[in-house]
Amino acid sequence: MGHEHPSGERFEGKIGRTVAESTPWWPTPPLPQGSPDVVVVVLDDAGFSHFGCYGSTIDTPNIDRLAGNGLRFTSFHTTALCSPTRACLLTGRNPHAVQMRGISNMDSGFPNMRGAIPPSAATLAELLRAHGYATFATGKWHLAPMSECTAAGPYKNWPLQRGFDRFYGFLQAETDQFHPELTRDNSMIDPPARPEDGYHVSEDIVDQSIGMIRDQVSLVPERPFFLYLAFGATHSPHQAPRAYLEKYRGRFDAGWDVVREQWFERQKALGVIPRETQLAPRNPGVRPWSELSDDERRFAARLQEAYAAFLDHTDAQIGRLVEFLRGIGRLDNTFLVVMSDNGASQEGGPTGVLDEMRWFNGMPEDVDAAVRRLDDIGGPNSHSNIPWGWAQAGNTPLKWYKQNTHGGGVRDPLIVHHPARLKAPGFRRQFCHVIDLAPTILELAGAQAPDVFAGVPQMPIHGKSLVPALHDAHAPPARDTQYFEMLGHRGIWRGGWKAVTRHRQGGSFDEDRWELYHLETDFSESTDLAAREPDRVKELVDLWWHEAERHGVLPLDDRGAAMLFRAAPRPGLPTSRARFVYYPPVSHIVSDACPSAARSFTITVLLDHPAEGGDGALIARGNSNSGFALYVKDGRLTFDYNAFHEHTRVVAARALEPGRHRLELRVARAADKSAAVALWADGTPLATGQIPRLLVILSSTGMDFGRSLAPVNADYAAPFEYPGRLERVIFELEGRSQSDRAREAEAEARAAMTRQ
Repeated sequence: MGHEHPSGERFEGKIGRTVAESTPWWPTPPLPQGSPDVVVVVLDDAGFSHFGCYGSTIDTPNIDRLAGNGLRFTSFHTTALCSPTRACLLTGRNPHAVQMRGISNMDSGFPNMRGAIPPSAATLAELLRAHGYATFATGKWHLAPMSECTAAGPYKNWPLQRGFDRFYGFLQAETDQFHPELTRDNSMIDPPARPEDGYHVSEDIVDQSIGMIRDQVSLVPERPFFLYLAFGATHSPHQAPRAYLEKYRGRFDAGWDVVREQWFERQKALGVIPRETQLAPRNPGVRPWSELSDDERRFAARLQEAYAAFLDHTDAQIGRLVEFLRGIGRLDNTFLVVMSDNGASQEGGPTGVLDEMRWFNGMPEDVDAAVRRLDDIGGPNSHSNIPWGWAQAGNTPLKWYKQNTHGGGVRDPLIVHHPARLKAPGFRRQFCHVIDLAPTILELAGAQAPDVFAGVPQMPIHGKSLVPALHDAHAPPARDTQYFEMLGHRGIWRGGWKAVTRHRQGGSFDEDRWELYHLETDFSESTDLAAREPDRVKELVDLWWHEAERHGVLPLDDRGAAMLFRAAPRPGLPTSRARFVYYPPVSHIVSDACPSAARSFTITVLLDHPAEGGDGALIARGNSNSGFALYVKDGRLTFDYNAFHEHTRVVAARALEPGRHRLELRVARAADKSAAVALWADGTPLATGQIPRLLVILSSTGMDFGRSLAPVNADYAAPFEYPGRLERVIFELEGRSQSDRAREAEAEARAAMTRQ
C-alpha cells in the first residue's frame, strides 16, 4: 500500500503509529542493466576528408582503427556551425526550435536565437542521468550566452545545470591550447601546468575524462556512464607540440591542388565516395597553387602543417582514451562516436592568418612579413588558421565551407564503434543528421524521452533513431526530410534530392537562386539540375518554407553580426556601463565580459606595495599574440601593449616605494586610432608613450588581476603573481559616439562569428 509523505516521496511500505506496526521500504535508484557506456567525441572544424579513413594523408591511426572496426557514415549532416550542431546533438531537436540558429554569443531578439537551449528540450545528459547514468562533459561547451560565463553567472546554462555531473573544459568558442581559460564544474581554474612543461589542453581534457571514468567504474561499476568529449581541435588557434609540428615539415609543399586530387583519389579507393563522383571546382577566391608567390606558398604550407599536427595530436589523445577503456574492460560495450560539428572553416580567408585577431581588427595579414615568423606557427606565439584552398581540400570532394549549407558546410565525418553490438564493420550511406544521434543513444540505453521533464512540457524530438541502420547497411533512411538554414543560406533534402541556395547578404530572399542536386548520383553537388527540373525545385522550395514555419526558422535574418550584437541587451557586459569596480582577488574574466579597450580609458589601481620582492602582474589581459599588461618589474611600474608582437612599453623611471599607492594608467585614443599612454602614481606622472594603433578587438583570452593567465611579453612567465595587496581596480571608459559603438560591435561580432 502506497503512502504520500509530506516530503513528496511516494512510500511503498507501511506506516503505522510505531516501527513495530510499520514496514520499511527503500526506493531503488535506477541502475540500467546491460546498457552501454556512451562516449561522444566531437571535433571542431574538421572537414569531410580530414580523417585518414575519409581520404586525407594526415595521420589519424586511432580514428582510422575505430572506423576499421566500426561504421563510417558518408551522408551524415550537421548545421554548418558549432553551437547549433551541439544543441542538436544534445537534444535531438532542430537548431531553430531550441533557440540556437547561430552561435551562443548572440541573441537576435527572436525566439529562434537566444543562445541557450530552452528547458522544453531536455538534454541527452539530463535524460540519461534520470535513467541512472553518470554524466561527464569535457572540453568545449559554447552553449551558454557569454554574458553568463563569468563567476557571477547565472549558471543555469552551464554544463552542470544541463545534466552533467562533472565538467572540465572551456565555456567559450575557442581557447589557447597552451594557456586555456578553464572551468572545473562551476568554477574558473588555472591550467595545471605550463606549456614549457609540456602542457596542452587536449591532453589535459583526456586526462580529466579518464579520471572521471576511473572514479566511476572503481566505485560504482554497475552504473554506465556518458562522456561528452568536445575537443578544441581543430578550431583555430591551430597549436600542437613541437614534435608534431616538425613531423609535417614539407608534407604539403606540393600545394592544395595536388593534395586535393590525392585525397579525392584516396576517397574513391577507400570506398568513401562513389567512383563516378566528380571533384567540385575550386570555390571562388581559391587561386591555383601555381599562381601564388613563393612567400604565399611557404606561408600557406606551414599553416596546413600546423593544422595537420593539431589533428594528429588530437588523434593520439583519442587513442589514449580508447586504450584506457580497453584496459578496464569497458570498450566492448561502449557506444563510441567520433564526429565533426561542421565542415572545414573559411575563416582564415584567402591567404590564411598567423594572428587571427588581425582580421577582427580589419588588418589584413601581410604574408611577406608573416613568413619571417614561420617557426612561430603552431606554437604559443601564433593564433593561426588555414586559407580557403586548404579548407576546401579538407572538404574534398565538396564545395563551400563551414557556415554554408552546401556539402562543404554540412556533410561531415561520423564514425560509430560498438564491438558488443556491431559485428560487421563497413560503410553506412543513408542520409542522417546530427539530430538523429540523441534518439539513437536513448534507444540503445533503454531510456525514454518523456512528455514532461522536471515539470516542463517537452517539445517532440525531431530526430529518429539510427539503430536500424547500425545493423543493416540497406535500411532506409530514418526520415525523409531535413531542412538547413545558416546565416541566410538555405537547403532542403528530401528522398535523395537536395535544393540549396547561397544567400547574398542584403539581397532579397525571394531572389535567391536555388540549385538542385540528386545526391544519390551526385555526391559532390557538382551537376545543378535546377534548370532541367523547375517543378521539382519549386516543390522543394515550398517544402523548405513549410519546414521553416514548423521548426521556428522564421523570421529569416541576414543582418550582419554587428547588428545582432547591437540589438541584444547584454546586462553585465561592457555595453551596459562605462565604469567597472573590481575587488581582487577576482576569478578570471572571459574576454566577452571585459571592459572595452577600444577607446579612451583610465585604469586606477589602489594597492599596498610590499617592502621587498614586489614584482608581479597587476592587470593582465590577452596573451603573447595580443593584449596588454600593467605590472611591476625590477621594482618599476611597467605597461606593455602588445599588438601582434609589436610592443609599446612604458616604464617608470624609478622604483615604486613600499606602502599604499593610487596608480593610474591613462589611455587617450586619437582620431587616427593611435593612443597616448601615461602612467601616474599618487597624482604624479611617471612615464608616457604612444600606441601606434589601438585595437578594437584585443584578444580572445580574458583578464586577471594580481596575476597573468598567459604572458603578454617575454618579461615574465605566467602566473607572475603580485605579492602585494590589490585593494581595488577601477576601469573608467570614455563615452562612446554612435560610430564608436558601431565599430566596436562590428569587431566584436566578427570575432564571435569566427570563433565558432
